[in-house]
Amino acid sequence: MIIRSRITTVGLAITVSLCSAAAFGQEGYRSPPQAAIDVLDIPPPPAASVSPDGRWMVVTPLKAMPSIEDRAAPMAKLGGLRVNVTTNGPYNTPRYDLNSSYTGTGTSYQLLDLSDGGETSVTAPNQKLGPPLWSPDSSRFAFLHTAATGIELWVVEASSGEARALSGLSINAARSIDSESDAPCAWMDDNAHLLCHFVPKDRGAAPKMGVPAGPAIQQTDGVEAPVWTFTNLLTNTYDETLYKYYMTSQPMVVDVATGDATAFGKPGIYEKLSQSDDGKYFLSIRIAEPYSYLVPASRFPKEVEILDSKGKVIKKVASLPMNNAGPESMGWAPTGARGFQWRPGSSAGLVYVEPLDGGDPKNEAEFRDSVKILDAPFKGKPRELMQTTSRLVSPDSDWRSHALFKFTEDGSAAMAKQFAWATRASTMWLIKFDKGAEPSILWEHNDDDWYGDPGSPVAKAGGDVLLQNGDWIYLAGEGGSADGDHPFLDRYNLVSGETERLLATEGENYEEIVAVLDDDASKVVTSFETSVDYPNYFLRDLQSGERTALTDFSQPKSALTKAIKQQINYVRDDGIPLSGTLYLPEGYKKGTRLPTVVWAYPREFANKDGAGQVRGSSYKYSGMSESTATDYMLFITQGYAVLANAAMPIVGGLEANDTYVPQLVANADAAINKLVEMGVSDRDHIGAAGLSYGAFMTMNLLTHSDLFASGIAMNGAYNRTLTPFGFQRERRTFWEAEDVYMTMSPFMHAPDVNEPVLMFHGEIDSNTGTYPIQSQRMFHALKGLGGNARLVMMPYEDHIYAARESRLHVLAEEFDWFDKYVKKAKK
Repeated sequence: MIIRSRITTVGLAITVSLCSAAAFGQEGYRSPPQAAIDVLDIPPPPAASVSPDGRWMVVTPLKAMPSIEDRAAPMAKLGGLRVNVTTNGPYNTPRYDLNSSYTGTGTSYQLLDLSDGGETSVTAPNQKLGPPLWSPDSSRFAFLHTAATGIELWVVEASSGEARALSGLSINAARSIDSESDAPCAWMDDNAHLLCHFVPKDRGAAPKMGVPAGPAIQQTDGVEAPVWTFTNLLTNTYDETLYKYYMTSQPMVVDVATGDATAFGKPGIYEKLSQSDDGKYFLSIRIAEPYSYLVPASRFPKEVEILDSKGKVIKKVASLPMNNAGPESMGWAPTGARGFQWRPGSSAGLVYVEPLDGGDPKNEAEFRDSVKILDAPFKGKPRELMQTTSRLVSPDSDWRSHALFKFTEDGSAAMAKQFAWATRASTMWLIKFDKGAEPSILWEHNDDDWYGDPGSPVAKAGGDVLLQNGDWIYLAGEGGSADGDHPFLDRYNLVSGETERLLATEGENYEEIVAVLDDDASKVVTSFETSVDYPNYFLRDLQSGERTALTDFSQPKSALTKAIKQQINYVRDDGIPLSGTLYLPEGYKKGTRLPTVVWAYPREFANKDGAGQVRGSSYKYSGMSESTATDYMLFITQGYAVLANAAMPIVGGLEANDTYVPQLVANADAAINKLVEMGVSDRDHIGAAGLSYGAFMTMNLLTHSDLFASGIAMNGAYNRTLTPFGFQRERRTFWEAEDVYMTMSPFMHAPDVNEPVLMFHGEIDSNTGTYPIQSQRMFHALKGLGGNARLVMMPYEDHIYAARESRLHVLAEEFDWFDKYVKKAKK
């Protein structure tokens, strides 16, 4: 292992470079060799959505990639969000993401009857279809279609597949872009009406920017507000005007039979508007002024109210102040209440959480959070149900979920998870709503222990109510093991604590549970794939063991499916076991040393036990590349070996970054030693590459070691003084851990980067902390110091590049760079 010491030639290098020339300019888009293009153009697997009663499944083919013309659509950056000003919807449209306003890139719907195998093609628009919104009784589903100038609401009858439009181009999906907001439309309890957010009819044309009336002014108030460096924020009063214009909606009740829409409540900027289970009340959470230029809209002040069935306010629950806390992902919480959810059942109740430590995890406190319920008819005071010693987080496995509770079917109790960031210790509670009832612990677990993960609770389709059979609920998990992930389905008894495994996937495949179809979990839908077999959906009868194919998608064999693929295991010099997935070109002969790409992303762990566990699966389908984050695999087409997802654990809990550099170099050194020992690579022809925190890793490896011939860094952050209030899992501020920030910042050690580095950055990167200026300033430093660097700024691209032209160009640049500096590197 080689850790290079810092050199001090800054002044001399700058003087020399000021007299030298550098290449600048804009080039046209390029394309890589056809073998790479063929793989990139393979479409993603169609998505699936199962109805609440388990009878129907909608299969939705998805568009592979947008064009650069699509990405050039006009948009506005408002309160941390990006709005397509033509459609009044999201600028970024993930393929099938419920956290993006329920819009999507579906191209059709195929309706499958799981009871008899029947199939029906739905007659609907053939592009930009969102995921299905199933009615509670499963008789129909609604969806949003994004047209050229707006978003419209449609409905499909499950029995016939008949589709019809319910609205014009008037749905306001912009107010749903934030992941904490609810959908633009939601079914009401009668299955005959939808509550939707519409663009106000009388709002007129968008405001135009005039002559400023004065400067934009911000002022501190003497209160600490250690927020992260957010992007796309409001900057002036004109932005505030635009934010109100595009986010304000008029809630309307839409009659599914006639399409008639009736106003409900008043216009506003609604974060949430949801009906109680008994249909009598509505929870309203509205964004309120004053707005902020430092935090996104999800942190603006809010008014929390309860409305009656006519939309009239009957209870003001809370006026929440601006949330200036640190990142929720590291244990901070707003000072006011959060996590409002309706308790299901015949008697409504509003369940939520309040911090007991001021929302600051650094404050000494015996208890962190308090769980409360406000019972209907909302005349009295809220009842406290329990206090927790660490912060409450979502019990879902999906990191994007903001729901803090999963409720039992009868609404008598809820599951809630508390989590300690320092130790990764978690506790799953069952909170009972009866007066005087004590909460009970269901299980305790350390979340770094991937192999022992008990799984996440399975909820009924589209909600927060547990799928339940008597006292039994269901848990689904990835099933981590030394052989890689093998997803499982368990049932768990809430009374006895007994666990029974219902489905344990095994073998050289990856089979994921998509939906549980009935209360006794006798049948499930899974997605099955192998490293060479494209994913398909199957109906599994867990009682008989019968397995029926629901779809028959296939793709031509690509250079990736023909590649040799294997999990490799090796050990760091301090004894921590590591792993990665090694790809070798078709026809590879053992012992042949190839130019090699090591792609990785560091992760922090509290202890060595969790750090050494294998995560992911080498048995997933590898014949396609779904996004920029996996395009590096296409180096296989150019005769390279690729070590994918090489383990880069940084161990030490909240102080892990104190030894970030030596641990990082030790991880890379162990990987290289293994590759050389296997006869796959030689030490002079290995390149490092990564995206985001992986780009940060790459630049640090080039800075602090001589292990790699060259590097590729995409959308990284290289100067941690530009993220002074924490980053990734670092909770300490720059002023609390100055040495850590300086040591971890490649920018501060730019004279030590003496290997060629290719840098990319999206011009509109919206990821927290990775402003484009990070790459621009790092490049300026390397240029001024006489380093060998190339910076490619990608027009209209975010943190993950989307346009086909962009992804092809990136690959062409990467291949050329590593061919010159890795494949043909001098010893």
